[in-house]
Amino acid sequence: MPFYTGLKKGGMVLINTDADIIPDEDKKVLEKLGAKVYTIPATQIARDIAGTELATNMAMIGLFFGITKLVNIDHIEKALVERFLGGSFVASGGTTALDSAIEKKFKKKQELLAKNLEVIKYTLKLAEERGWVEEKEEKVAT
Repeated sequence: MPFYTGLKKGGMVLINTDADIIPDEDKKVLEKLGAKVYTIPATQIARDIAGTELATNMAMIGLFFGITKLVNIDHIEKALVERFLGGSFVASGGTTALDSAIEKKFKKKQELLAKNLEVIKYTLKLAEERGWVEEKEEKVAT
């Protein structure tokens, strides 16, 4: 089953690589769908900035919000603070295990928060630098 099964017309595909990995046949299908494909080396960015692959998802989150502008950096930062420094976040068993692994890598949660935020800000900026920011249609009141 192709990775894009279920992708809607005009959909978005984010891929964690800078390599050209999509076969030509799949590129044609994505083109017919009007899909936008964005690639960044998220794992490498996470390693370079945060010092761990555990921040890879943060790179992808930053890319998504950098492209869509659905949420601004202030709201992202607030969510990260709630997630890593307390608040009303309820962890699942899998999340608790991940937290334990992360805390071994980062002695202080504040350091973890700062590194994750740095990764997000980097990929937000990367989306802008590459000209990937989606234009929002302004609705005109009639």
